[in-house]
Amino acid sequence: MQVLLEGSIFLIYLITKMKKTSTGTDSEPLDQIEAKLKKEKIAIENELSKIAIPNKNVPGDWQSKFPYGNGESGTASLERQADEVEEYSTRLPLEHNLEVKLAAVEAAIAKIAKGTYGKCEKCGKKIPLERMEIFPEARFCVDCQK
Repeated sequence: MQVLLEGSIFLIYLITKMKKTSTGTDSEPLDQIEAKLKKEKIAIENELSKIAIPNKNVPGDWQSKFPYGNGESGTASLERQADEVEEYSTRLPLEHNLEVKLAAVEAAIAKIAKGTYGKCEKCGKKIPLERMEIFPEARFCVDCQK
């Protein structure tokens, strides 16, 4: 009876170990992080779609929407067009920042799928779960980030 009990405990231990990912974290927090990343991806794409359109020729690249005016003429039209060009120049850095953030989020999601999520890209050490929960697209541990 004791051998059977010890065997059962060992089996439970093995099952628990198998549920661990390569990062050493339980699958539940990893699932939560993945869900958070997927929500973040959708939110970034929604923000980007307000100011840009996806570039069909370059995956992951977006193009800011440029105002073309409506064909009117006159001083008021020129002022409006100048305002639109100014708005466009404001959109460019915002678009770039959102693209960079989106690429980082997509890379983190891909790492989860590959089983390499949570490893520092520089030193290879495990990134603490607390850091991944706060900054899920982290590529480096705190020491290497400095």
